[in-house]
Amino acid sequence: MSEEDDMSAWGDALNEQAEAEAPENEDQGGGEDDPWASALSEQAEATEDEVSQASLDELQEGRGGGADKVDLDVLMDIPVTLQLEIGRATVSIRNLLSYTQGSVIEMDRLAGEPLDLLVNGTLIAHGEVVVINDKFGVRLTDVVSPQERIKKLK
Repeated sequence: MSEEDDMSAWGDALNEQAEAEAPENEDQGGGEDDPWASALSEQAEATEDEVSQASLDELQEGRGGGADKVDLDVLMDIPVTLQLEIGRATVSIRNLLSYTQGSVIEMDRLAGEPLDLLVNGTLIAHGEVVVINDKFGVRLTDVVSPQERIKKLK
């Protein structure tokens, strides 16, 4: 069965459904027009009249071929969030509420271990803290390969 026959059958089915529902609604509603039945019949008529088939050649022309150049400049202006993680700690709420100024929280890393650089929550690199012109910075010591990043996503 061709697509044209399918569309014609679909329109016929909608018309049959609209005709089948019309007598039920007249008995219940006292002869008032059913807006759903009229909408269905309008849709069936529009489907028969307005449907045109696209050839395979037309569809393939619309697809981007290999000659199209990807514009990476669009991606370059998207902002991302960088985070440096020095460590993590799990504490109870009781201990958390008891912290005051000067409290020390023990982290799960040793002094001198590299920090984690996260981009939008994904580990990208490891680095060490540096101070430049009285501002903190990070010197990257190890960049995580794309293959390793993909493994961690799974």
